[in-house]
Amino acid sequence: MMRQMPYWHDTAAAFTGAEAGPVEGQVDVAVVGAGFTGLSAALALAERGARVVVLEADRVISGASGRNGGHVNNGTAVDFGSIVERLGLEQARSLYHAYDDAVDTVERIVSEQQITCDFRRGGKIKLAAKPAHYDSIARGFELLRREADTETDLVPRERIREEIGSDSFYGGLLYRKSAQMHMGRFGLGLADAAKRHGARIFENAPVTALKRLQGARHVVTTPRGTVTAAQVLLATGPSMQGPFFYFRRRVIPIGSFIIATEPLSAAQLDAIMPTRRTATTTKNIGNYFRISPDDRLIWGGRARFALSSPTSDLKSGRILEATLHRTFPQLGQVRIDYCWGGVIDLTADRLPRAGEHDGLFYAMGFSGHGAQMSVHMGQRMAAVLSGDGEANPLRGLSWPAVPGHFGPPWFMPFVGAYYRLKDVLT
Repeated sequence: MMRQMPYWHDTAAAFTGAEAGPVEGQVDVAVVGAGFTGLSAALALAERGARVVVLEADRVISGASGRNGGHVNNGTAVDFGSIVERLGLEQARSLYHAYDDAVDTVERIVSEQQITCDFRRGGKIKLAAKPAHYDSIARGFELLRREADTETDLVPRERIREEIGSDSFYGGLLYRKSAQMHMGRFGLGLADAAKRHGARIFENAPVTALKRLQGARHVVTTPRGTVTAAQVLLATGPSMQGPFFYFRRRVIPIGSFIIATEPLSAAQLDAIMPTRRTATTTKNIGNYFRISPDDRLIWGGRARFALSSPTSDLKSGRILEATLHRTFPQLGQVRIDYCWGGVIDLTADRLPRAGEHDGLFYAMGFSGHGAQMSVHMGQRMAAVLSGDGEANPLRGLSWPAVPGHFGPPWFMPFVGAYYRLKDVLT
């Protein structure tokens, strides 16, 4: 029977270290959100000796951190050449290398905290869904390889079956630094490590009010009580509740959906993904996929421009299943064991943001490339809160509000129609 829940949650133990008592007292830092950003920051701060509380509206990694495709990829969400045109070569290169550093950060934490999460460096293949897409990749390849990443390679169409057992693609771009892991087990290990070093983690404690006092202290209110903090780090992603209106105007919540097949045989795996890398496609409404530690094909994509809900997830799951069969017809009518959805915190330019606004520190807007950057930026923002302002690789990026966006993304059906048309025409 198909389970309508994340594979990562169902195949990992639950976090049992949450605080049972009221939210109260005085702390150095209150971290809002117990996803990868918040837990990583809490761990780094606690290791520095800070008194830290983590306030989570639901449960540990219940949001995007536990509902993604399991990729730990380097490379930006936006074409490197486009970032160069917008920000200049030096800043574009620095930003690109931050994603490299992010994969290293995940690997370091897994090693230092001895987290058993099937972390593996296998690389990523970005697959051209049309001949014109491969031409575009090839045009940008020399700039990328020369200025930012010498470990990338083009894979022409005549060699693409070395990577993917499908006739749906016209070549690709290989990133060798990318990795993958079991997100549920990593999240559990990260939470356990933060608690072990002294952070207090409260589940079912949504922040309902924030008040700044004289002396730069903050009163943070939850239904379970209040805590006074010298500093506050917002790691909430696309939070649609709570006193976060400034950030809500700048982050667009968008659904992304995933299915996971039954376990496949070694012959089936060799036929569809012989290199076992992570894979993404170049369409705006494209797909991302990989093989799980227990040999399932985990297949995700935008599918529909809708937010996640039980009904929406099933509709999107059927679209994903049809796309999977078109891409890998040799699998036949493979059984789908899991179907779930999540919410991505998208920014207008698909670049993440981190910094300080009105006395509140923040890191969010990872735009579908957050598994590694969220962990990395949690560590970096812990350094910023400890006094090292240069530790933030995203400092200096302007962040205007999205015009007309004041809460729920009413405009997403129109955006979806635009991107579908763009996929047809380009």
